[in-house]
Amino acid sequence: MPIKQRNRVSASFSMAGMSDIVFLLLIFFMITSTLIHPTALKLLLPRSSQQTSAKPLTTVSITPDIRFYVEDNEVGLENLEAALIQKVGESEDIYISIHSDESVPWKYVVEVLKIANRNKFKTIVATRPE
Repeated sequence: MPIKQRNRVSASFSMAGMSDIVFLLLIFFMITSTLIHPTALKLLLPRSSQQTSAKPLTTVSITPDIRFYVEDNEVGLENLEAALIQKVGESEDIYISIHSDESVPWKYVVEVLKIANRNKFKTIVATRPE
C-alpha cells in the first residue's frame, strides 16, 4: 500500500502582504515630502567642497539686490535680529543657515554673523557642491 502525501504545495501566490507594504511606503513618502519645503528664493550659492550634516532651525536669505528674508518673510536688516529671536524662541543649540547669493558683498553676511554671535546662535553658510 503506497503512502500518500497529505501536504500539497499551493501554486497560487497571495499579493495581500505586498500591497500592504506598497501602501505603507506610499503613505510614508507622502508624509515626508510635505515636511520638506524648498526655499522660493532663487539664489546662486557659492561653491564649496565640504558640506555639513547639521539641521538648521531657520534660514536667513540674502538676495542679490540686498534684501533679507527669514525663511520666506522679507525683513529689513534693522529688524533681522528681532525676527530671528521671535522665530527661534527659547530653543537651545540653535543652528541658523545663511543662504547668500555669491554676488552679495561679504559685509552683509558678516552683519548676519554678528547678529547670530550676539544671540549665541550657531551658523551654517549654505553652499552648493563643486
